[in-house]
Order: sequence, then structure tokens, then C-alpha cells
Amino acid sequence: MSGKKYLSISPFGLLLVFLSSLILLFIIAPIAGMFFSTPASSLFDTAQDKQVRDSIWLTLFTAMGATLVASIGAIPLAYLLARREFRFKRVVLGVIDLPIVIPHSAAGIAILGFISRDTFLGKSASVFGIDLIGHPLGISVAMAFVSIPFLINAARDGFMNVPVRYEKAAQILGASPIRIFFSISLPLAWKSIVSGLIMMFARGMSEFGAVVIVAYHPMITPVLIYERFGSFGLSYARPVAVLFIIVSLIFFIILRLLSKTKNA
Repeated sequence: MSGKKYLSISPFGLLLVFLSSLILLFIIAPIAGMFFSTPASSLFDTAQDKQVRDSIWLTLFTAMGATLVASIGAIPLAYLLARREFRFKRVVLGVIDLPIVIPHSAAGIAILGFISRDTFLGKSASVFGIDLIGHPLGISVAMAFVSIPFLINAARDGFMNVPVRYEKAAQILGASPIRIFFSISLPLAWKSIVSGLIMMFARGMSEFGAVVIVAYHPMITPVLIYERFGSFGLSYARPVAVLFIIVSLIFFIILRLLSKTKNA
């Protein structure tokens, strides 16, 4: 017998279904309305617009770069949080979640001060002739800042679900900590880590508030949608939004399929 429980046909069960349907409708209706209000010809013309295509590619590239680079430190941090107890651990956990709770315009101001020309990071980049403000690297920094908690928290949960006895058994058999991490901990937590990577990538792609302060140009797609809405109105912004949603869905479906193939 499966462990699934089905709602019985009772007044309470019907109430749950009704309230759940309202929430689903609340999520689906605005998106469906946007799709139905966008003529196919308008969507096709938007897909031919070089500025739109460039903004989508820039969004995908910067979000992916932010995710991959940040994961180099985020995954070890998640492992440390899952396996070690130390003073001020709760403070560290609170700091990790801070980018989620602060206004993203405030996050943009913080990032702007972090990468400006007179900071260490800004001066270091200027040695290579790079001004991080208004640069794809600056966009990636802003995306990583607001989205990295999703990866850290998902990876930490994955590592916490790995039985400690497996690691202790390997340690008794003489395996080094680094071998234990890469041969036991990481493979067993990989499913959660992949979910965290996808969530971080998705959150980075959708970021607007922090990015628009750091780099209005070059435009990622969320900024382009805002710019077209402010300059030309809803009819010009809506096709860009619909096209971006379609591209995002296709991309996420591919990522999910690849992750399932790897975990199979």
C-alpha cells in the first residue's frame, strides 16, 4: 500500500479543496491572463528584437555565472553548518538569510558600495580595466547576493540528511576528510544541492531591485521589461515578459531533466 492519503468527501475536505483552489487560481490567473492578452504576432516580433534577445542571453549568462562561482564557497559553508557546532552559529544562520528579508533596493545600495571604484574590489577590478558598476560582473555580484541563501539552505538540509554513521565508518576505515566529503557526503546530498543550484539560478534571473541600481545598462530582461513599461506602456512590456517566462520555463525543464538523469 502507498503512504499517500487522499482527502475524504467531507465538509472539511471540501473546504480544504476550495481554499487550495483559490490560492492556485491566484497564482495561475495573472500569468494566464498575460499569455492570453499577448497576440502571437506581437510575441513573434518581440522574439526578433535584438535588444530583447541580447537581454535574455545576458540574464541567463550572468545568473548562471553567479550560481556556479558562488557555489564554490556556498557548498562548503553548507557542509560546515550541517556538521559542526560553534559559537554564534545562530548568528551566522541569520546573516545567511539576511539578503532574503532586506528590501532589494537596499541590497542594491549595499552592493553598489561594495563594488564601487574606491573599494578594494573596485580597485582590484580596475587593474584589469573593468568597472564593475554597469558591467556583467557587477550584475552577477548583485544576483549572487540576493539568491545565495537558497543554495546554502538547500545544501545544508541535504548534508543534514546524510547519516553521520556513514562518514564515521569511512573515517574508521582510514578515509581522509576530503575523501569522505567527495565520496560520501557530496554524492548523497547531491539531489538537494542541485535543487538549491536551480533555485539560486532562478532567483538570480528574476532579480530586479538590486541589479537596476548596480547596472541599469547593459539591461537584463527584468530591467528591460521595466524600462519598456515606463517608456511605452503595458502593450510593449507584456510580450517581453511572456517571452522571458517561456524561455525560463524551457530552461528550467531542461535543468530538471538533466538533474534527474544525473541522480538516476
